Order: sequence, then structure tokens, then C-alpha cells
Amino acid sequence: MRKKLFHVRLIHICIIFFIVLSTGISQQLKLGIDNLVDTDFEILRGKKIALLTNSACRTSTLIPTPEVFLKTNTCTLTTLLTPEHGYYAGVPAGESVADDTLWNIPVFSLYGKNRRPTREMLTNCDAIVADIQDIGIRSYTFISTLLNVMDACAEYGKPIYVLDRPNPLGGLLVDGNIPDMQSLSFVCSLPVPYIHGCTIGELAQMANTEGWLQKGNDGKKRRCSLTVVKMKRWARSMTWEKTGLPFLPTSPNIISPETIRCAAITGMLGELSIMSIGIGTAMPFRWCGAPDISGENVLSAISLKKSDSIIIISSGFYPQFGKFAKIPCSGLMISTPSAQSVPYFTKGLELIITLRLLYPEKFAGNFIAQSNKDMFIKVLGNVQLADAVLSGEIVKMRQLVQQNNNEFLQLRERYLIYR
Repeated sequence: MRKKLFHVRLIHICIIFFIVLSTGISQQLKLGIDNLVDTDFEILRGKKIALLTNSACRTSTLIPTPEVFLKTNTCTLTTLLTPEHGYYAGVPAGESVADDTLWNIPVFSLYGKNRRPTREMLTNCDAIVADIQDIGIRSYTFISTLLNVMDACAEYGKPIYVLDRPNPLGGLLVDGNIPDMQSLSFVCSLPVPYIHGCTIGELAQMANTEGWLQKGNDGKKRRCSLTVVKMKRWARSMTWEKTGLPFLPTSPNIISPETIRCAAITGMLGELSIMSIGIGTAMPFRWCGAPDISGENVLSAISLKKSDSIIIISSGFYPQFGKFAKIPCSGLMISTPSAQSVPYFTKGLELIITLRLLYPEKFAGNFIAQSNKDMFIKVLGNVQLADAVLSGEIVKMRQLVQQNNNEFLQLRERYLIYR
């Protein structure tokens, strides 16, 4: 009888084990903020905290990061810092964000009159915590803001703790050129590929150790006191959909993981401002077109449609604001199922070259404003690559995109937190 009961119990245990595995409960991903909460903020005990974050950053149970800080007695939240788009991630791209007050705490914008924390902003804190959801694309300015905060920490002698989060594009795909060091800027702040395959914690460690912060008064590159609070159970093979986490918009036009993948394709075309990329529609970055082109002609010419992981159809669309606002447009609608095998950035540059071959008049003379050409070069971080794309040299473009990527992969290997 006892033996039979033992077997029954064993069967029950096995069934429960299989249910747990099938529902993914045992494999639930823990974010950096989750692990900080689980340890009762021990590494921050007794400290006054300045928190760099926005409303997209929450625990895996969707509690805003500032609120979990306000609930603990281990440390004290005294200051909030916000990146581009403000705390609620609603201010349009490029628009200045004003300082504010939330939860009776001062909020200092790092996308207004200051893009780097001043000494005064950090007077009432002992340490800085950064909880920022990056999107895995080099030109997204959250990386730049984090670097500026790290640099300020190095100068002012404040430790910084980066709470790690998933790269929505996963950790395997690497695609894009390495910018020239002399061409780095706020929209191209690190010498890494456009799609780098790193978490924000890995990027922070790389930048700090490789000397990518600014120089101090002694002429030496600064280095801050950096601690990365790691995730648990995140694997490099995980795109956002595989994390099981809900996606919250990080900015007005980054509304879903699919939007991010499409932005990696159409974002550079948007810098040239010769066509709409869907800004002003319900599907930003997923459209590509203009009033005077044929979507069918473009569709028949592009190589993108040959990829099983990118779905493209010709269609019309109608932007409500932005490029060609209130004007019917013809073009393409792009859909990108979750995959890490597609070089989205390279495909995007190929799309620009295809459009140049079909509509050379849009790339000739003064059709592209000089300011847009300058921004295109600035985001690419390489004049030669910009010239190759705008001249339609697809072979040279591909060579420049892949140049030095093996060296980056070797460098990156030293900073990978998750294997």
C-alpha cells in the first residue's frame, strides 16, 4: 500500500513538474529591478538615490520602478532623471523636455537645457540607479543619456548601479558598421554596430572599461564606479516575444517589439526625409512611401521580399502628421516576425539603394536637404558608408557594413554577462 501511495505521489509530482515547465513558471525571467527588490535593496542600504528611468521601466509585475523605491526603507529616493521623451515617454522625438515634479520628488530632464547631469542635480544623492529599457539600436538616445550619467558619476565621485533589461532584438544579431571615433555624437554615441546585440548593462560595462567616457581635467579617460544588477534566466536567443513580458512603449513611436525591428529597417530612410516611414500613422516605421511613387514597382524590385522573416506588401496609407501629413501615399507595409537571422539594418540600406535606382530624381540635386544628409551621415557615423548608399554602390555598402564586425564580436565577448 505504501509503495502504491509512493508511486501515486511520484506521478503527481511529475505531472506538476511538467505543468510548471509547460507554463514557463520555473523559467520566469527576472529583471534587474526584480532582483534588487528580492534582495531588499541591500546594495543600496542607507543611500540617497537619484533614479534615471521612465514609465516603461517596471518590475515584471508592472509596478513602476520609482514606486518600488518609494516603498522600501532600505534606501531613499530623492531625485528622478529622465531621458528623451520625458518620464511618461510621450514627448515627440527631438523636442525639449522640461523639468518636473513627480511623487513630490524633483524630476530633472536630461533632454532639455542639460543632457548631462549637473553637480547640483546630484547634490542630494549618494548613488545613481539607472533603469532604462533600451531597444538594441545604436541611434536610440537612451544609450547616450546613460553614458552622460556615467560620465557625470565618474567626475563627481558617485557610484552608479545599472539595472539590466532585455535587448528586444535578442543577443545574437549583430548588424551594421562600426562608427568612426571622431564621428561619435548624441545619436551615435558608441563605436558599436547599429544593431549590437548587447543588453544595456553589457554596453555600460564595455563603455566604462574600454575608455569610451569623456576625458577628465588630467587628460585621461574617466571611469565610473559601476555595478550591473543582472537579470536571471535571460538568454541571448530571446527576442522580446520569448521573454513573456508585456512591452510598454519606450517613446511615442516605439510601441511594440515589431516596431523596433521595422525601425531598424526604415529608420535610416527616415533620416533622409524623402519618404514617409509611417510616422503619423498607427504603425510608425512599418510604412515606406510617398504620394508620387508606385508601391507595386518598389515591391517588384526589392530584395527584402526574398526573406521569409520579413513580410512586405504594397499598399496605400495616409499620415495624419509628419512627412506628407494629410496626403495619400503609395508604398509598402512591412511586417517582421520575431527572428534573429535577418540583418535588418543592411536590408534597410539596400531598400534605400533600390529606391535610388527606381527614383533617381529624389536623390539628385537639392531634393534632399543638406541638413537631412548631415543627419544621415551623423547617425551612420561614417561618411564613406553614407556616400556609398547615396551613390547606389551596393557592394561597397555591404563591405563597409561588415568591416571590423569580427573585431567587435571579439571585443564584445569580454563583456557578455549572459551566455
